[in-house]
Amino acid sequence: MKKLLALAATALVLASPAFAQSFGPLLTPAELVIAIPAQNPLILDIRGGKTADGKTVYDAGRIPGALSAPYGRFRGPAENPGALPPVDVLSATLQDLGVTHDRPLVIVHQGSDETDFGSAARVYWTLKSMGVSHLAILNGGVTAWQSAKLDLTTTPTAVTASTEPFTFSSQWMATAEDVLKVVNGETKAKLVDARPESFWNGEEAHAAAARPGTLPQSQLFTHSRWFSSNPALIDAAGAKALAQSGGYAPTDSLVSFCNTGHWAATNWFALSELAGIENVKLYPESMVGWSNAGLPMDHVPGPFRRLWLSFKGVF
Repeated sequence: MKKLLALAATALVLASPAFAQSFGPLLTPAELVIAIPAQNPLILDIRGGKTADGKTVYDAGRIPGALSAPYGRFRGPAENPGALPPVDVLSATLQDLGVTHDRPLVIVHQGSDETDFGSAARVYWTLKSMGVSHLAILNGGVTAWQSAKLDLTTTPTAVTASTEPFTFSSQWMATAEDVLKVVNGETKAKLVDARPESFWNGEEAHAAAARPGTLPQSQLFTHSRWFSSNPALIDAAGAKALAQSGGYAPTDSLVSFCNTGHWAATNWFALSELAGIENVKLYPESMVGWSNAGLPMDHVPGPFRRLWLSFKGVF
């Protein structure tokens, strides 16, 4: 009885106009269960890949009502995966999925680890930049849904395409030119590297990057720090305190980057949407785009160190 009363109380909150205005940025599985009838959100399942028997993971089982929207549809080409797809291509993708500006939308990832969350955060950033108003990520993804003893389905989901016009806002994006202005001292901002320390200090590099290293004057804040005991569940309650302990104030201007704008999207999401820092931008092409453009970098190893790191990697 207590559980039923608690669910009823939650349902009243989620069905209220106030909830509609503050949908997200994270939902638990229990909240999503109640939001589905109360708010009728569009649910995008961004998982890719296949099962051992050759089915897509989406076809093998998904949250009831979810549409397949693989992460790759929101990414650039293999040589520069962090690049933003052309806006007309993104617009067509959103229209095909039935996305509108005002309908609540939930992004679902697998929830295997913190890297999975980065894909959801990157899609969230893209949709917000395209003008979608009410967004949420299912915290813990499909894994959390199943852990809550909630069923998956293979029942087909009907897609109703939209004709909604979309434009891209650069409010939350930093370009290479913007970053270069920070590096040259023309613009004041903190450059925040979301990668593991081995990338930041030049010991590792993405396969598509021209060389290892980081942006000049950058600070390291590894994306995995936002997760507590469960590496698939972001710690929303502790986000403001963690941002403060990292030296980030509400009035700071921040630029989040990584290798391809994936891990950096988690930092952007946590700093902007959870910690409430208003002026946080994502540099989507990040170090792959920057290094291949031949722009200045720090922590680039010399030829002998690179040879040693290569030798070390073999053994």
